[in-house]
Amino acid sequence: MVKIKTTHVGSLPRSHELSDLLFKKDQKQKINLDVFDQIVNRDVNEVVKKQIDVGIDFISDGEMSKISYATFVKDRIDGFSGESERKAPKDLDDFPSFKERIARTGGTPTYTRPCCTNELKIKDKTSLSKDIKNFKEALNKNNHKNGFMNAASPGVISAFLPNKFYKNDDEYLENLSNVMKEEYEEITSNGIKLQLDCPDLALARHMTFKDFSEMPIALKANVQTYLIESSNPRHSHEWQIFENLKIPKDKIIAPGVIDSTTNFVEHPEVVKHRILTYSKVIDIEQLLAGTDCGFSTFAGFGNVDENIVYKKLEALVRGSELASKVI
Repeated sequence: MVKIKTTHVGSLPRSHELSDLLFKKDQKQKINLDVFDQIVNRDVNEVVKKQIDVGIDFISDGEMSKISYATFVKDRIDGFSGESERKAPKDLDDFPSFKERIARTGGTPTYTRPCCTNELKIKDKTSLSKDIKNFKEALNKNNHKNGFMNAASPGVISAFLPNKFYKNDDEYLENLSNVMKEEYEEITSNGIKLQLDCPDLALARHMTFKDFSEMPIALKANVQTYLIESSNPRHSHEWQIFENLKIPKDKIIAPGVIDSTTNFVEHPEVVKHRILTYSKVIDIEQLLAGTDCGFSTFAGFGNVDENIVYKKLEALVRGSELASKVI
């Protein structure tokens, strides 16, 4: 029997205590950094153990120390200041009443989003070192080897922290790539898998409901595993694209078989059938079961209740076990 292994997209709910500190830190309010470090360390250990306890194979540190998956870099890189303009997704223009309701209910997090206003230079290497140390210690404590850490792609940074300094976006992206390369290499040199958060590469799919037609180009990248949305009702049919797409033998496809935006807990049979659908078009040795997105991409603003998150991950594991028995 071939075991279909499991993973997720990375971010997990922070404790209320940690979320409060992250927002105070983001707003430049004075906090006790020693206490902050202790709470981050504690919460990393807790989320690592929770993931292992439910049976997830490839686990993360939950992005505990980060205010968000994209904007955390402003605290590690010099060259950002001010505040950028917030723009609602263009597809909401077709639904003005819904757009108004989101704005009225305060459904978006109030974290800072500065612009690039000066030359980019790394100013803080300590935070990454602490993240790596916390995660490795938690992995060792729980005798678990398969860990990954998230890092923002240059493209998603440029989407959240726009360029106001470099002569064009290409130059901005090149400089972002150069400074972020150090973080990427530091993670991998410590024996931890690197997950690049690249919703910028698929942002059109999120905003204008496009499909996976760009997948052949993406498969040419020097990437091993592709985590893709599949439970999202706008994308659950897109497994069909792989019917006529030859996946290189060194690539792994990780469809999201758990929705990360709803508090419904998927039945393991539903998860099983989602995996079986992909097993018809992708070799099982190249198949990994995952989630559509992170459960807490912005600290304190996840749609899914913390306890339900882990129930959903349990369903992911159980569904994978059921699929493995019949493939």
